[in-house]
Amino acid sequence: MKRRDFVQSSLWTAAALSVPQFKPVYATAREGAVADVAAVTGDGREITLRGADLRDLAAKLHGQLLLAGDRGYEDARHILNPSFDKHPALIVQPADVPDIQAAVNFARANSLLVAVKCGGHSHSGQSTCDKGMQIDLSTFRSVRIDPAARRVWATGGTLLGQIDKETAPHELVTPLGTVSHTGVGGLTLGGGFGRIARKFGMAVDNLESVDIVTADGKLVHASASENPELYWGARGGSGNFGVVTQFEFKLHPMKREVIAGQVLFPLAKMRDMLTLWGEYAPTAPDELYVDPTVMQPPGNAPGMAMLQVCYCGAPADAEKALAPIRKLGPVKDTIKTMEYVQVQRSQDSTDTRAIASYLKGGFVGKVPGELVTAMVDGFHGDPRRTTVLFFQHCGGAGSRIADDATAFAHRYAIGNMMAVVAWPIGDKDASVHIEAARAYWKTLEPFTRGFYVNDMAREVTAKDINENYRGNYQRLVALKTKYDPTNLFRLNANVTPMKA
Repeated sequence: MKRRDFVQSSLWTAAALSVPQFKPVYATAREGAVADVAAVTGDGREITLRGADLRDLAAKLHGQLLLAGDRGYEDARHILNPSFDKHPALIVQPADVPDIQAAVNFARANSLLVAVKCGGHSHSGQSTCDKGMQIDLSTFRSVRIDPAARRVWATGGTLLGQIDKETAPHELVTPLGTVSHTGVGGLTLGGGFGRIARKFGMAVDNLESVDIVTADGKLVHASASENPELYWGARGGSGNFGVVTQFEFKLHPMKREVIAGQVLFPLAKMRDMLTLWGEYAPTAPDELYVDPTVMQPPGNAPGMAMLQVCYCGAPADAEKALAPIRKLGPVKDTIKTMEYVQVQRSQDSTDTRAIASYLKGGFVGKVPGELVTAMVDGFHGDPRRTTVLFFQHCGGAGSRIADDATAFAHRYAIGNMMAVVAWPIGDKDASVHIEAARAYWKTLEPFTRGFYVNDMAREVTAKDINENYRGNYQRLVALKTKYDPTNLFRLNANVTPMKA
């Protein structure tokens, strides 16, 4: 059974977003009178946006300006996790870079709270907001590839599946995530793990340049040779410095097919499986990516432990790499040769409109027996919710880069450990489910060091974020102060600028 199918049957799914080709939506200025709109500033002050100013903004856009009640507003305001039900005062859907600049200039002039949405996967709910401006990049998606130069360029709202689709026919690849409808922007700015990152490095390690609309509305190009400090900060510094309008990634040769699938075990083998993974994960070949997952669905459905595998090396060496994880004697083994693009879609989802979820996560540098015991002893199902414990395999090429080479500073990790609960939306016991996850995580957290900002919990504090940047924090503060001195872009793993 595929992990996707198991999760779906357990009422924990992710949203199935199509991967549209970029198609600008041209809109004329709003006709007739526009009512004033209540809004909030970044620091929470209540303000009123004049209808005339909103009409002026709409007139500047090639894309759309959406207000509550407009067609498309309801779809745009939602993100992947429906437990976040927020209502922006206005939503800008840009068709081009000048649209993004117009949106940023309007937000700055009115000191608006700003959220930037790409794929909408934010676990902390920060790609939408109440009574602020949401910049929805779903209408700003395109990919351009130069196979000879081994480079690919993607606009800011692009989904990673679009890149894989364009590069695969050339037998080229760049490491980007594990779900094809993930936004390239959020993934990359936070670091960017993926099934082939152990072989080729993280997304930030393959990022050659970015174009960013900063808080002053200017378009800034950043690379190793131009604005190198901003380039450094964009590689792991979250969305602190502006709206990225274009990413440039280097590409690597890789055959279209990989060896991938799952090995499944009964829940009774959870301890053995996690122990095995903890021993093998640090020494596994770079070409092998192995994610352990333990799930307990609601009701009477049996729980399951599994290892999800992707091997991108020489086929002749695959059996040797896979042998250790097969020694446990799985009840089912689905590993086979597959198209990499198909593997990248294998955890894509169907529909989450009825499912809410909560996640806690952190990096581990090793998996001692005490951690395995804590994971096993604290893992309890509930008839009203799905309970999931899983790891994302790190290390490999990404671990052989200095902590201060990019803003992402967690190169020591062999895994990103996550605990998740999911429940039907509308369940009055949502707070009970969340507290159950927090209680379980409290027993696991002592074994972690830092967290992945792309999996940041909704209640994380500024102190937590500051410490999480480790030795790179002060350098990020200086960058934030230069490019966003008023903290216009604060809905992210936020770095507070120095006061003037």
